[in-house]
Amino acid sequence: MSAAQPTAVIRMADAGDLYLTWRWEDGSAPGGVSVIAEAQVEAAVGRFTAALPAPGHPGGLESALTTGELATYETEHALAQGLSATFLPYNLAVRLHELHVAGIRPHLRIQPSPRVAQIPWELMAPDPDLRLVDIADISLLAPAGIVHAPARAARSWAHTHDQPVVAILDPRVPGFRADSPLGSVLGRMDPTAPLAALVEQARDRLVPKVADPVDAFRRTDLDRDWLGRVLRAGASRLLYVGHVTAAAPASGHSESATLHLACTADTIGFAPVQRDHRPLSARDLLLGTHTLADHPRTGPQLWPIPSRVALIACESGGDLRFAEPLGLLAAMLTGGAELVTAGRWPLPTDLAFHRLGGAPATSRPLQEAVRAIDAAHESPTPVTVVNAWQRERAAAWRETGSIENSPLVWAAFATIDTRTTEEMAASP
Repeated sequence: MSAAQPTAVIRMADAGDLYLTWRWEDGSAPGGVSVIAEAQVEAAVGRFTAALPAPGHPGGLESALTTGELATYETEHALAQGLSATFLPYNLAVRLHELHVAGIRPHLRIQPSPRVAQIPWELMAPDPDLRLVDIADISLLAPAGIVHAPARAARSWAHTHDQPVVAILDPRVPGFRADSPLGSVLGRMDPTAPLAALVEQARDRLVPKVADPVDAFRRTDLDRDWLGRVLRAGASRLLYVGHVTAAAPASGHSESATLHLACTADTIGFAPVQRDHRPLSARDLLLGTHTLADHPRTGPQLWPIPSRVALIACESGGDLRFAEPLGLLAAMLTGGAELVTAGRWPLPTDLAFHRLGGAPATSRPLQEAVRAIDAAHESPTPVTVVNAWQRERAAAWRETGSIENSPLVWAAFATIDTRTTEEMAASP
């Protein structure tokens, strides 16, 4: 991103109808207000949600990979055009077209309302031959109450980018077999697999240190105490690939979202025990041991979050679906992160693509997503690099229509960047 890149800030609010406003930060074009009728919003959201994986429902994962609207290019493209017609205001679309014709790629910074938090603007098709990500860089805005919280002290990538990368890769959850609901998300790791290659290439910077890249996966020692120690020792990034259990929006308790590490049942924490395991909840990350210990420490004291965080897990960005977002995204930002990439919906594993979707055994869409996001987080312009990868995936999807190129994985990820446009432009 350059300082000259036009940037539009788009905000949404639920009030029966959906209210959408936008403004151009440089004043180069008029802003605007759009009101989308409640029935139209509900129909579009319902249609899109029906196409998503639903692992907790019978056939909910298989249908997403075989018969759902995201499973074939023709049905997905029709869905994307419908999303664009519903949510992209005409006057904003006209301005984006003008910039595209002029060879200018703007940056859209979007703050979705809870009702539409799962809608991927990257996927929208304002023209039959274009996706929105083809003509714009797209990121999410964090809720202002989190970014400007008095207790928040963000860690700058400019000051920490040379520090270690903490990598938690498919940790073994106590009490759960590899083929159980909290089992392996990556499967048996092959030394030639994309993520094994990632570990090999970054071995000097990754924590934990391993002699063999395969030893970085399915570890049993990566619990919350270990995580706290390595984060307090200093880190530039956190890369987590594993399980997240998101709280249901209807519960109103976004702080109940949990991250599954190798923590045993006797670990102190707020989340209920599951078999031999106590998950690490957003509440833990925010409150620490408040009310749980004689000499409590706050979450940010125990787990000082590094500048950049990648949460590659099902619905890891789920707290944006709450009116009061206090889930894992909020915990990461409050703990010090200035940029977080997370998933909007449940992610099919590579094995699911093979067994249910009929993808070639050599394809690894989830592993490739991890590699792409990891590379982006090492870049001076992570939003731009994530979007460039998504454009490549969109092109492969358009050209092949193969299920392994489906947006089920690559469109699931969104990046929240708390920096101002000027700070992004000045980033090393």
